Amino acid sequence: MRIEPVPALVGHIAVPGDKSISHRVVLIGAICEGETRIAGFGRSRDTEATVAAVRALGVRVDEQDVDTLTVHGVGLRGLVAPSEALDCGNAGTLMRLLAGVLAGQDGRFELVGDESLSSRPMERVAEPLRRMGARMETVDGHAPLVVEGGLLQAIDYELPVPSAQVKSAVLLAGLLAEGETTVVEPLPTRDHTERLLERAGASVRRRPQSVSVQGADQLSLEYLEIPGDFSSAAALLVAAVTVPGSDITVHGVGLNPRRIGLLDILERMGARVAIYNRRPIGGEPAGDVQVRSSELVGATVTLAEVPTVVDELPLLALAACHARGETVLSGAAELRVKETDRIAGVVEELRRIGAHIRATPDGFRIRGVPARLRGGTFDARGDHRLAMLGAAAGVSSREGVQLQDAEAVETSFPGFFRVLEQLSAV
Repeated sequence: MRIEPVPALVGHIAVPGDKSISHRVVLIGAICEGETRIAGFGRSRDTEATVAAVRALGVRVDEQDVDTLTVHGVGLRGLVAPSEALDCGNAGTLMRLLAGVLAGQDGRFELVGDESLSSRPMERVAEPLRRMGARMETVDGHAPLVVEGGLLQAIDYELPVPSAQVKSAVLLAGLLAEGETTVVEPLPTRDHTERLLERAGASVRRRPQSVSVQGADQLSLEYLEIPGDFSSAAALLVAAVTVPGSDITVHGVGLNPRRIGLLDILERMGARVAIYNRRPIGGEPAGDVQVRSSELVGATVTLAEVPTVVDELPLLALAACHARGETVLSGAAELRVKETDRIAGVVEELRRIGAHIRATPDGFRIRGVPARLRGGTFDARGDHRLAMLGAAAGVSSREGVQLQDAEAVETSFPGFFRVLEQLSAV
């Protein structure tokens, strides 16, 4: 796909529902009593895999519209082991959280994924679930992941690395355990699971560095509206910051403080960011975010900030390429075990189109120049985050970008290029 440079990005848009919340509400709705009606579902290749998985487990899901679903819950222990493996596709969130849901069910469940998902670490979720009493098998620490449910016992578990997915898996298993399960976090990670469990009636205790859940008898989550996905909006926001004359507003987007570290860093770099009409959507902070093109300066980003910006770090690199001075990212080794090695991918692809960037073991260093990158060929490597990065780099470049593997955006934001074109038609 050819991405041409644009004179400016201007307009008002909305983005699909938050992918992280969409996964979670379908999984939690499946183990609730009665119906869960979902508005603003973030339909994508990943979240469709979650819908297919719960259907395979005996849960009826009605689809009234592209973003409106009804999940007919079967109760906490009502899932049924299917005769075939559950295909998680490319969705790491689905595989890890589903393992927690299945840890206390009757039966044997096999979770498989595509080549990318099968290369990602799964022992990090298998180990605490084993400690709770489930039988978990991995292949050298990777998928396929086999879960044999059992009688679970509550545990206190300290995460070795910050991971909302592992935290969520343990908390979901804790619903089926005797006693109170506690997860201790080295750094705060996204808390969508905790928020949803509270809305569904679970007994949740949250503290600055830990969260606990009591074993439950039943859950009920009748209706949930999902705010727009900040990670989907981020590519458009960064593009607007870097293209002179741009002014865009994204409406109804989630503003969970554990998700919007990118905005704090961009403001530190000099970006003009404004938030209007703050309001709750589905129990999450939300609002309208306006970003205008800005002259940027370099910044330092350390481990403490990484959990709040982990999905947006590739885009931060693009902003840094347009900033005056040096930007340094450290503490982000987790990027090497995402859909691709995102540190290597970001560095190699941005360098190919003119960036002064080099990799470090846990991040990158960028010498920014307040001018457009040259452009050229950019390979998304099958990674949706790199595909959106390549598109944002294309509109802000001098010569445009030939984006290879552009269809990877289907993983999280199928309408991305249509929205980008809408903003470019000024």
